[in-house]
Amino acid sequence: MRTVTSPSSHICTSSDCGCSTPAASKKAAAINRRTWLAWAGAAAAAGVIGAGAASPAFAGQAAAQTPDEALAKLEAGNARFVAGKTLEPNRDINRVKEVAPKQTPFAAFLGCADSRVPIEIIFDQGFGDIFVTRIAGNVADPAIIGSLEFGCLVLGAKVLYVLGHSSCGAVAATMSGTAVPGQISTLYQHLRPATKAAKGDLDTAIRENVRIQAGILSEASPVIADLIKSGKLKVAGGVYDLATGKVTTLAM
Repeated sequence: MRTVTSPSSHICTSSDCGCSTPAASKKAAAINRRTWLAWAGAAAAAGVIGAGAASPAFAGQAAAQTPDEALAKLEAGNARFVAGKTLEPNRDINRVKEVAPKQTPFAAFLGCADSRVPIEIIFDQGFGDIFVTRIAGNVADPAIIGSLEFGCLVLGAKVLYVLGHSSCGAVAATMSGTAVPGQISTLYQHLRPATKAAKGDLDTAIRENVRIQAGILSEASPVIADLIKSGKLKVAGGVYDLATGKVTTLAM
């Protein structure tokens, strides 16, 4: 004998079911169910839904195999950010779980501590994609150099990027040479070579500081120098514009 489910808990999609649902309603429900299943299948395949799965591969997010590919990946990400067409890849809980056991960032960064320069966001990357060190004035002190050696040698980053930004307060303070409280003035010694070379122009000093810090990383660290020599790593640099979001890559 056929069991008929109560109307309050039964959504019928079968034409031969013995319930009292009208035939037209059954047909519409069946169509809606097929449509939803088709959408769900496509969404799952694209990584839109699904629990416990690894984060999906996004268009333009193929793994970088060489330093040039890694740098191109960063430049493409910033271009998307500026255009307002970000993919926001690898920013869900599945990605968090995926990289929890191991990180393999394709790029390492020396950036400024300024709160307006969130490096993962402006390059349209996510969890585990880039290894970031930040310090006021983006200066390469011993602790920063050691951290970046780890990011490049141990974790395998293929590009080491020094990122300055417009209107940098640390560079401006060094240029003015005014007294500051606490330990802030300890940054001055790292920034003075750039400010002297700039002859009073802040934008020039910011660009020159990026080049100087990139040079220190390339030459003062035997670990990084060996990676560059073997073709496993490229050092690059650029300046982020606080007003436009654009990163302008500098000639090193």
